[in-house]
Amino acid sequence: MWSYEKKLQYPVNIKNTNPKLAQAIMSQLGGPDGELAASMRYLNQRYAAPYTQVKGLLTDIGTEELAHMEMISAIIYQLTRNLTPEQIKKSGFDAYYVDHTTGIYPASAAGVPFTAAYFQSKGDIITDLVEDMAADSAITLEQHFWV
Repeated sequence: MWSYEKKLQYPVNIKNTNPKLAQAIMSQLGGPDGELAASMRYLNQRYAAPYTQVKGLLTDIGTEELAHMEMISAIIYQLTRNLTPEQIKKSGFDAYYVDHTTGIYPASAAGVPFTAAYFQSKGDIITDLVEDMAADSAITLEQHFWV
């Protein structure tokens, strides 16, 4: 059972809109190596973990990924709130806006909706942990790109 604290782990307070940046950050939410896939990856793999400590660790990590989802969603929303029609068209955000306005919809930066095919749960602890490391490596590379 989870206990939810009604605040972001790290506050997000973005003043200026930037729909182009929001589109790129969208992959951190709903892309193949985004936070939604990460949370589902760990929270599903924990059931087949052979040791209680490993199950607990996977649960902790999956929960942490849920907190990351919340922060990424806040970033995307704040980057897209109060957009003018000109900003929407100029940035290329219009295709997303037509279907979702400024609602948070997990998708990749290319607009591909989130799918469970983005993560794996094989039931073999070694296979699952290798998959986890590969996905985390991809996230790390994405973060370095934006720094």
